Amino acid sequence: MANDQIIKIIEAINGVLWGPVMLFLLLGTGIIFTFRLKFLQVTKLKTIFKETFSKEENDSQEDNDEEGLSSFQSLATAIAGQVGTGNLAGVATAIAAGGPGSIFWMWISGFFGMGTIFAEAVLAQIFNRKKDGELVGGPAYYLRNGLKSKFLAGFFAISIVLALGIMGNIVQSNSIALAVNNAFNVPKIAVGVVVAALASLILVGGVKRIGKFTEKVVPIMAALYILGGITIVIINFEHFLPALKMIVYGAFNPKAATGGFIGATVKETFRYGIARGLFSNEAGMGSTPHAHAVAKVKHPVKQGFVSMLGVIIDTGIVCTLTALVILTTGAMETGLTGAELTQEGFYLGFSSLGNFGTYFIAICLFFFAFSTIIGWYFFGELNIKFLFGKKGVKIYMPIVLIGIVIGTILDVELVWSLADTFNGLMIIPNLIGLVALSGMVIKAVNDYKSKYEDNCEEDEYEEKVS
Repeated sequence: MANDQIIKIIEAINGVLWGPVMLFLLLGTGIIFTFRLKFLQVTKLKTIFKETFSKEENDSQEDNDEEGLSSFQSLATAIAGQVGTGNLAGVATAIAAGGPGSIFWMWISGFFGMGTIFAEAVLAQIFNRKKDGELVGGPAYYLRNGLKSKFLAGFFAISIVLALGIMGNIVQSNSIALAVNNAFNVPKIAVGVVVAALASLILVGGVKRIGKFTEKVVPIMAALYILGGITIVIINFEHFLPALKMIVYGAFNPKAATGGFIGATVKETFRYGIARGLFSNEAGMGSTPHAHAVAKVKHPVKQGFVSMLGVIIDTGIVCTLTALVILTTGAMETGLTGAELTQEGFYLGFSSLGNFGTYFIAICLFFFAFSTIIGWYFFGELNIKFLFGKKGVKIYMPIVLIGIVIGTILDVELVWSLADTFNGLMIIPNLIGLVALSGMVIKAVNDYKSKYEDNCEEDEYEEKVS
């Protein structure tokens, strides 16, 4: 009973925190940058891929460079944070609570979020710094050095440590434990111990080991999941168009789209779509800039373009496939939610192969969530260093590892509710900084155009703010 009361209190807080004002600010920020940047996510789509896979940029980082990561390693680390339970359990939760139409609003948040995440990456590059022989950066740095607000910088740093490093990773380990327990009947606490042990082996190696892990694991796990999702959609192709209709029509009339099965209102559909979309692609949250801040590139805007590909992969491809699997297989009608609903979708999709679908999604979720734990730990660590210096890491790492174990035995509804609360808190200072420093982003884009698109000399962008 006490647990139910706690959940009700947290949900009441989230009702305010994730109310119309927050959602308006999130979408509004993305819309502002989209228009001010003249729809870069559309007009520069080719450039996004060109900069991401630039051999020149990625070959510039050799193994003996301990300062930062290559552009691709930074993207892989960012995607590691983006592609996690939000793509599997989060999408399922949005559909179960807000109906299929919530996916439409996830797409909208992703489209405009590309403008936001571009700005985050550019500012993170402009204000990155070398500290104790390491390259560091992120919202705390552009809030302190760009906005000149030590209070907002400190508030953000504390919020992200709690939101992602601790609470966020509890969400990830919780979803891993549920999926593995459901598929292989392994005790949840045992799963937590194994995950914590594996994570510690990577985390103690620092930024270089994290970068090497993500650049190898992230592409493989994403490709595996995408292949599985496409296979199921092809098998159930006759339900593909009806599923798209439910998504688009359900965004504006959710009850009619599902025959009243879900019972969601437009407001709920919108809220769950935007909230889960943010939790998935993290645009505006202020998390991924930490990965892009440590990329060694010749110009901040180059990494800005690279950052947008993360949203395309996360929301445009992985989240969409998760939704289509759930809708085309009829899993939505089972009444399940979270990771169990996604597992059911893959189980039904591969029903001719026995329990293959359940095992498949359990393995995918394990790698998705595990890579997110690594990425989110790294984001939190940079802010621990911002607040306390290197000495703070000695306390931070054990707390995170203990949280991973404890997270496996917590109630999933409580974990998701707490995650929403802390995510909302860290967004506020980041959005303030982004809007206030938007002129600097535009200035950097104009500088990039003059140097690269106008065939001028390709000097490294040096207009850093001291």
